[in-house]
Amino acid sequence: MLSWLANAWRVPELRKRVLFTASVLAVYRLGSWIPAPGIDQAAIASYFSGAGGSILTLLNLFSGSALSRFSLFALGIMPYVTASIIIQLLTVVIPSLERLQKEGEAGYAKITQYTRYLTVALAAAQSLGYAFLFKRQGALPNVNAGKMVIIVLTLTGGCVLLMWMGEMITKRGIGNGISLLIFASILAYAPAGISAWLHGGTLERLFFPIIAIGIVVAVVFVQEGQRRIPVQYARRQLGNRQTGGGSTYMPLRVNMAGVIPVIFAAAIMALPPTIAEFVPSWTGFVNRNFLPSSWWYLLVEAVLIIVFTYFYTSVQFNPVDQADNLRKYGGYIPGIRPGPPTAAYLDRVLQRLTLFGALFLATIAVAPSIFIRYFGFSQATSRALGGTSVLIVVGVALDTMRQMESQMMMRHYEGFLR
Repeated sequence: MLSWLANAWRVPELRKRVLFTASVLAVYRLGSWIPAPGIDQAAIASYFSGAGGSILTLLNLFSGSALSRFSLFALGIMPYVTASIIIQLLTVVIPSLERLQKEGEAGYAKITQYTRYLTVALAAAQSLGYAFLFKRQGALPNVNAGKMVIIVLTLTGGCVLLMWMGEMITKRGIGNGISLLIFASILAYAPAGISAWLHGGTLERLFFPIIAIGIVVAVVFVQEGQRRIPVQYARRQLGNRQTGGGSTYMPLRVNMAGVIPVIFAAAIMALPPTIAEFVPSWTGFVNRNFLPSSWWYLLVEAVLIIVFTYFYTSVQFNPVDQADNLRKYGGYIPGIRPGPPTAAYLDRVLQRLTLFGALFLATIAVAPSIFIRYFGFSQATSRALGGTSVLIVVGVALDTMRQMESQMMMRHYEGFLR
C-alpha cells in the first residue's frame, strides 16, 4: 500500500486530481461551520439535542452536522440527489426526456440543466421549511419577511455551490463528486458517534465494534462480489489470416447499483417531513409514522431501496444491448444462442443477482434502527457508525479506489486492488 501511494504521488495528473478533490472537500467542511445570518445557534443546538428520534437526525448526518449549526451548507447535497431521482423517474414516463437521454452528450447536458433548475426549486422550498420550523422553535428571533428571504437565499445558494463543487470533483478530481460530499459528511459526523459509543451502555460498548466490523466485511464482500459469465469469441478469416477467437468472461456485479439506492431512499424519505413544515396539520401524522425507528418508516425505506436498486441496475446494464454487442463482435455464451436468447439469459441472471443485492442493501440500511429499538444502542452511535453510514463510506471508498486504480494501470504502475 505504501509503495502504491508513493507511485500515485509521482504521477502529476493523479496528484493534481487528488489535491483538487481534497481542496474542495476542505472548502465544504469550512462552509459547514459558517452560520447562516440571523440565527440563534444555541437554540438550534438545544432543539437538536431533543430531536434524537426524528428524521432531522438522519438529515443532519448527511449534512455533516451542518444542519444542527444551520450553516451555509445546512441543506447538504440532498436536494440535488432528490432532483436527480425525480428527473430519472420522469425520463421513464415522459417521451421527450427519454429521447433526450438517447441523444448522447447533448441530451445528457440538457437533462443535467433540468436537474439543476429543479435542485434550486427544491433547495428553496426546503430552506423555507427549515426557516419556518426553527422560527417556531425560537431559533430565529425578530425574523421578518426580509430576513426570511435572506436566509432562504443563503441556504439555497449554499446548496447550489455544493452542487457545482460536486460536479467539479467528478470532472477534475477523483471519484463521484456527489457521493464524496456525502462521504465527507458522514466522516465528519463519526466523532460524535465514537463519543456516544464510549459513553453508552455496557452492551453497546462491548458488541457494537464487533457488529460494525461484521457490517464492513459484509459490505466489502457483497460490493466486490460478481458472477462471471463465460464468453467465447469465434475465429474470423480475414484474407490469409485468422483473427479473434479465445475466451473471456462478462462480470455481473451482485450490487451493480452501488450505494445510490440507499442515498435515493434517504432523500425520498426526507420529503414528507419537509412538506409537513408547510402544512402544520400533517405534523402529527409525519411525527408518528416517519420516525426512523418506526416500522412504517423502515418498511417504506426497505421497499424504496429494493425498487431503486432494480431501477438503477436497469439503467446501468441493458441485457439487449449487451447481447447485440456480443453478436456484433462474434461473441457468444457457451450453450446459449446469440441474440434474444442471450439477452433473456443475461436478464434472468441479473434479476437473481439484483434481488440478493437489493435485499442486502435494505437489511444493512434498516439495521441501525433495529439496534436502537431493541438493543438500546444510542442514536448517534448507530447513525454515525451503523449500517447506512458504513455502506456509503465503504462503497464510495471502493469506487474511488477503482478510479485511482484505473489511473495507475493506464500509466503502467502496479495497482493495489487484488
